Order: sequence, then structure tokens, then C-alpha cells
Amino acid sequence: MTGTNFVHVPYKGGAPATADLLGGQVQLLIGGIATNLPHLKSGKLRALGVTSLRRSPSLPEVPAIAETVPGYDASVWIGLVAPAGTPRPVIERIRGGVVRVLQDPELRARLATQGFDLLANTPEEFAALIRSDTIKWAKVIKDANIRAE
Repeated sequence: MTGTNFVHVPYKGGAPATADLLGGQVQLLIGGIATNLPHLKSGKLRALGVTSLRRSPSLPEVPAIAETVPGYDASVWIGLVAPAGTPRPVIERIRGGVVRVLQDPELRARLATQGFDLLANTPEEFAALIRSDTIKWAKVIKDANIRAE
């Protein structure tokens, strides 16, 4: 969206990437909040922005990149899916249990310290998110001429 070019350095996880950032082997990391939060809080790392549309509750002082680059959203989400054809009552029972668990204040607080911003949406809303992200990232891949190696 900005025409900025970076050299991608593949790592086998966030911890080794963070170690190299701390050690000066790389100058920039787009990584998870949970892995980097202790280093951000200690001042060893400086957050430039979060990749979600909104600021993170874990780092409210850090702007969302979307505040500078309107429409920028590289959010990471975790969700539950079931096989096609799973009966709706089964889906609703699972969803109901998940929603109940996600309402637990202790769990919410614990997950917030790890950078999670919880959202319990409907199956239809989640399906729409998957579809829109598929379209968005397919365009990024095509426009950047990204090829699998």
C-alpha cells in the first residue's frame, strides 16, 4: 500500500526472529505481540505500529498503521471451523460454549496480556471475514508477484 520494499528473512518462529532483532542481525520485525511484549515493556524494543485496524488493548500507546495508511489491515485471527455439513445445532452448541468461556474475566485478562483482542462473532460473520481476507491476500500476492518457493 505504500510501495515500501523489505527483504523477507524467514524464521522458524517468533522467538528466533526476536532474538536476531535484539542482537542487531535484523533491523525490523513484524511479529506477534505476545512474543515481543516483554521486550517492548522493558524498552529493549520499540513498537512502530500494530498491523490491526485499531490499536491493541495491550499497547494502547502504539498507533495502528491504519492511522497513517488508511485501510491497512494485516490482522491475525484465530478461529474455529467445522467440516462442511455439520448440523447447525452442533455449531451453535460449540459456539455457545466458546462464547461463555470467552466471557470469563480472568481468561480475558490473561489473553489481553498476551496481545489478544477477543471477538466472538457469528459463523456467518466469520465466514465473511475468511472470504474477504482471501480476496485481500490474493490481490496482495498477485500485485507483488509473490511465488511459492
